Amino acid sequence: MRTLKFLLQKEFRQIFRDPSILRIIFVVPIIQLLVLPWAADYEIKNLKLSIIDHDRSTYSRQLISKITSTNYFLLEEYSDSFHDSEEEMEGGKVDIALEIPADFERDLVRDNEAPVFLAVNAVNGVKAGLGSAYLQSIIRDFNSEVRAKWIQMPRFSPELNIEVVTANWFNPSMNYKFFMVPGILAVLLTMVGASLSALNIVKEKEIGTIEQINVTPIRKHHFILGKLIPFWVLGLVILTIGLAIAWLAYGIVPLGSMLVIYAFSALYLLAVLGLGLLISTITHNQQQAMLISFFLIMVFVLLGGLYTSIDSMPGWARAITHFNPVAYFVEVIRMVVLKGSGFADIAPYMLIMFVFAITLNGWAIYSYKKRS
Repeated sequence: MRTLKFLLQKEFRQIFRDPSILRIIFVVPIIQLLVLPWAADYEIKNLKLSIIDHDRSTYSRQLISKITSTNYFLLEEYSDSFHDSEEEMEGGKVDIALEIPADFERDLVRDNEAPVFLAVNAVNGVKAGLGSAYLQSIIRDFNSEVRAKWIQMPRFSPELNIEVVTANWFNPSMNYKFFMVPGILAVLLTMVGASLSALNIVKEKEIGTIEQINVTPIRKHHFILGKLIPFWVLGLVILTIGLAIAWLAYGIVPLGSMLVIYAFSALYLLAVLGLGLLISTITHNQQQAMLISFFLIMVFVLLGGLYTSIDSMPGWARAITHFNPVAYFVEVIRMVVLKGSGFADIAPYMLIMFVFAITLNGWAIYSYKKRS
């Protein structure tokens, strides 16, 4: 234990002597949590719209007014020529073109239907899909309003009407920041923990101090623990800073117990730091360690369920997520923060993370070779 105490003193002194590490630990989390939630918005707004109105009737003007009164569309062009709008779309100045045919009002009143033509710039598939869905929804609402004005409903309507009442559980206001901030905090712990620990041992190799340590009677597991514990403590400090920012900047207060969050985060940090130390033991310089850790972190984040739902991924990608610790942490922290889940709810995830921690740290200890 005395050997481990001296190793911990050495590591903490080495960390706090390096200003770059301190900036990564304390400044980067603050900047990312204050900037990323505002940029990572699932909503598509300010879509550039071109309208070709061949009818110029009362109903066509009402439809255009209904579309442009929302925050989703900006009217960039209003013309009589679809060719002009097509050129604007090819130049990237228009996202969606809506063509209202002649006799739109007459057909709508007489035949109870009137077709419109919708052209969408699908270079950005997500933007195109959501934008066309928004516009079609607005047109359907407008159609319902027109029908309500013209159809005289009898006292006892022969038509069957289904009323849908919705209730949003766990995030009633549908605030995407409540969904994104916990996930971003999980990714932040992954990036800081895996990257810094991956550079730890390999830095000793580059500066030559590893040879001095190797000739001492320090045991391998004491050496790995001495490298792991300081970053484990700092990871919990980063978690505390992140939760404080989430509360102060976004008003996010976890519905579940803070003890549950810290207990699972402690296990998760052990797993991630073990992965970083494993990378550090099998690489020979910081460039190799950075490239491997960057590659793994990118795969973990993209397949972690932060930006895209795991259920919508193909089968091979869903199979990979079973070996992705980030996916479990993103799921658990959202469960605790939004749903108020307790230890009983996350017990299977804790068991999986415990296996990750034991496997990766055991592998790191085994991979570290002492050479005299």
